[in-house]
Amino acid sequence: MPDQSPEALLTVSDLKLHFTQRYGVFKQHRSVIRAVDGVSFTLNRGETLGLVGESGCGKSSLGKALLKLHNPTAGDILFSGNDGSRQNIAELSQAELRPLRARLQMVFQDPYESLNPRHTIETILEEPFIVHGYGARHERRQKLDALLELVGLGQDALNKYPHEFSGGQRQRIGIARAIALEPELLICDEAVSALDVSVQAQIINLLLKIQQQMGLAMLFISHDLSVVRHISDRIAVMYKGKLVEQGSAQALCDKPAHPYTRALLNSVPQLGHDWMAADLARGEVGAVETSIQTACAFAPRCPRAQALCREQEPELIGMSGDSGQRFAACHFPEPGFSAST
Repeated sequence: MPDQSPEALLTVSDLKLHFTQRYGVFKQHRSVIRAVDGVSFTLNRGETLGLVGESGCGKSSLGKALLKLHNPTAGDILFSGNDGSRQNIAELSQAELRPLRARLQMVFQDPYESLNPRHTIETILEEPFIVHGYGARHERRQKLDALLELVGLGQDALNKYPHEFSGGQRQRIGIARAIALEPELLICDEAVSALDVSVQAQIINLLLKIQQQMGLAMLFISHDLSVVRHISDRIAVMYKGKLVEQGSAQALCDKPAHPYTRALLNSVPQLGHDWMAADLARGEVGAVETSIQTACAFAPRCPRAQALCREQEPELIGMSGDSGQRFAACHFPEPGFSAST
């Protein structure tokens, strides 16, 4: 279990999220999809943790499990609020969790799907205040004006509908709704992946500005390592429901310890360099096995795999090297790293 330090806002221990799938003519067969399979990490106050991996690796499922939008199968999600309270989200019912939701918010990938097209922006932004019983009508209106100013939109936006805005503007509205009640934790689930590159930069800078002003912690989920590197203090790399590497953003991107992290970095096109995507061209993430994993999940695609990798699953352990503290789940890490003793 991760250490519960005084700075830790969120401590996740051995979290699992399994889905049962039935198939066959009469649905007589059953399989279990291990979307999240034993994930542990901590997120400190005011910190941004980037969660990165290919599509299908379970990172969005993990983000939703943290807020119990999916009910975890097992594990603990310990939330230590700024008011000194400490609660295990995994053990709370939906009714018990409701007062806590003001402090835990999410920004979704598609800014149009996450906004009700039949409601005006005023109705959308005012709803959190009404649900949680915040203030009188005129007080709520003052808060809405302040929110729009913070995210770079004018007050004339209040009487408009979501379809009247661009994708970037809709995402600003989604962010405004998420931070309306001044949460302590913001989970961004692919919050910029549906936007143009130039707009992505604007939204990322907006998130950094909001984080600095409000002092909130962020879990930033993305498949794009270049984006994650820019916004994150630390990065966790996920593959087939498990974390395979964790470390500081700069050190991990400059010198990865796990071959999968190296493959992700090599798959990012760079000007003036040949595109080195060979590592990831050998296969796809695919469905997570229904049986208990007894070998390294990345072994079939790994250029460094040896016999041990196909016989024994590696644990996420500390790695010694010359590029800062690192945790990796690999029997044969990249050159320059070895398991700490």
